[in-house]
Amino acid sequence: MTDCVLIMQPEQPNGYQHQRALQDSGDSISELQEWRPVAYRKCTDTLWLLLFCLFWAGLMFISGYAVVAGAAERLVLGYDSFGNICGRKNTPVEGANLSGLDMTNKKYVFFLNSCSLEIQSLRISSLSLCVSSCPQEQLNSLEDLQSFARNNGSFLCIYNLNVSNYTLNPKAAQLCPTLPVPPSKSFPLFNRCVPQNPECYSKYASVLISMVNEMDVFHRILSGILAGRDTVIGLSVLALAFSLILVLAFRFIQTLLIHTLIALVVFGLLFISGVLWWLHYDYRNDPSTELETEKENVKFLLGYAVFSTIVTVVLLSLIFVLRKRLQFAVQLFRIVDKIIGRIPFLLFQPLWTFLILTVFWVFWVAVLLSLGTAGTAESTSGGQVEYRALSGICYMAWYHFVGLLWTSEFILACQQMVIAGAVVTCYFNRNKNNPSPHPVLSSISVLFCYHLGTAVKGSFLITILRIPRIVLLYLYNILNQKKNAKCLFSCCFCCVCCPESCLRYFNQHAYTTTAINGTNFCTSAKDAVCILARNSAKLASISCLGDFLLFLGKVFVVCFTFFGGLMAFNYHRELQAWVVPLLLVGFFAYVMSHSFLSVFEVTADAMFLCFAIDMETNDGTAEKPYFVDQELLT
Repeated sequence: MTDCVLIMQPEQPNGYQHQRALQDSGDSISELQEWRPVAYRKCTDTLWLLLFCLFWAGLMFISGYAVVAGAAERLVLGYDSFGNICGRKNTPVEGANLSGLDMTNKKYVFFLNSCSLEIQSLRISSLSLCVSSCPQEQLNSLEDLQSFARNNGSFLCIYNLNVSNYTLNPKAAQLCPTLPVPPSKSFPLFNRCVPQNPECYSKYASVLISMVNEMDVFHRILSGILAGRDTVIGLSVLALAFSLILVLAFRFIQTLLIHTLIALVVFGLLFISGVLWWLHYDYRNDPSTELETEKENVKFLLGYAVFSTIVTVVLLSLIFVLRKRLQFAVQLFRIVDKIIGRIPFLLFQPLWTFLILTVFWVFWVAVLLSLGTAGTAESTSGGQVEYRALSGICYMAWYHFVGLLWTSEFILACQQMVIAGAVVTCYFNRNKNNPSPHPVLSSISVLFCYHLGTAVKGSFLITILRIPRIVLLYLYNILNQKKNAKCLFSCCFCCVCCPESCLRYFNQHAYTTTAINGTNFCTSAKDAVCILARNSAKLASISCLGDFLLFLGKVFVVCFTFFGGLMAFNYHRELQAWVVPLLLVGFFAYVMSHSFLSVFEVTADAMFLCFAIDMETNDGTAEKPYFVDQELLT
């Protein structure tokens, strides 16, 4: 890291100062404060940066542990009784002679006694093998098994029994499946050979349902994510496309475009709410709903529908109240567009943020999947293999989840500080026709050299307020049968969300103040609050209107991505906790849209703060002229 040094830049012409009175034990003293892209720059909140590095050292330890001890393929690909994962090459397990086989061409799990399965301690009692294809017709004798193996290349007896000995080995009855072998069909989600005989299928399904229902919720969610990974990736790309379209739209915004956006948002909210209520009704009245995952889908859909309806009513009310003030929003975005026109590379700022977030999310999900399957392979007396779950995995998963929140917020905070720094440099420049040559690169350099600790501290505060929300969701899931749980949960949830929204607002202004003064997070936040409080009447209404319009843009991206997810996941109901991957898609869509549209949001907020400072420290005379453009002053 670059050494922290104290730098004094040459005094800039037309500088201006702000007098601030401090009260200490009844005595009044004056402190001279510089409000300008600072002449003095030093490292801020260094201890917080050190804490973040230590936290990430713990994340790397968990990641290494998960990679070494986990095997995510077991969740979806399935494995046999000897520890071989179907569909891939395997490493041998000590004490298990039939482990470590190459199963690249054997992708399906076949149970030797599929008609009489029993479950014991989350394990199916029957021996299982990896086979290349499932028998499509009933096999009544060992000769049929032998013929099937020779014709299809799929061996249904124990691996060390040669196909030519199927009818000769006296122990073949114990080493081969129970006769008759019912016709079966490969089940695409868990790659199991499911018997098609009605009686066998009934027993097989009941055992499989019991096993899935007894699985930990954590593992069921992981199974849903893995099974729907292609859909999640596709929907994330769709959210990216919507975000890019909105960025270009806001860049050349006009009154007609605002009305079109509002109409699309209204349509999207009403349509999504209607679809969610219809899906909940459809699932609740489906007599085939037996799996715990399907019951969880019903509960989550009800929650989604209620939340979507509330959001729809609130936003429609706000749109109706603010409909006559839309012209102010158009003028605001024209001024923001003028600033971005001077710093065109600001529009590319979300791209590197998105790339970094994408890389981090892929890494996080990969570690989570590995962590969920972390276990040690142990051989039993019969040469079979069992996987023993490792202790402490639950605590590691929570630590890993906090890492997701904190790191994502830190990356977004860095983007906010870079944009704010570039806007500050552009605003406090007397010669508007001769701007700084590389304001974005200069802002990035200042961030990495001096102010990473401030971004860490601001993002940590957001994370602290988000964790109680997650805990409340967990408690609600436990207490949802209680009579007053929903009402209590709603009140607590509002109490948690309101401070988070306020903190996000003040964090952004604290970052801008740090870019101006080079002070630490707490000092910057205090200075920002003071100057905003003195100018709230001038700036609050138009700033809130611009933020509201940008929020509608984010709602637009989430609504249509969420609708695509509903349609895609609804076609794959079986054994999937798909409401959780859908929630993950909604989260990704919001973060993507926020990352891209925050260029306009941060630019506007930074511009308003600079404007407030300009109005307080200058009076428009020849001695103290304003920095602001006449258009914004009007």
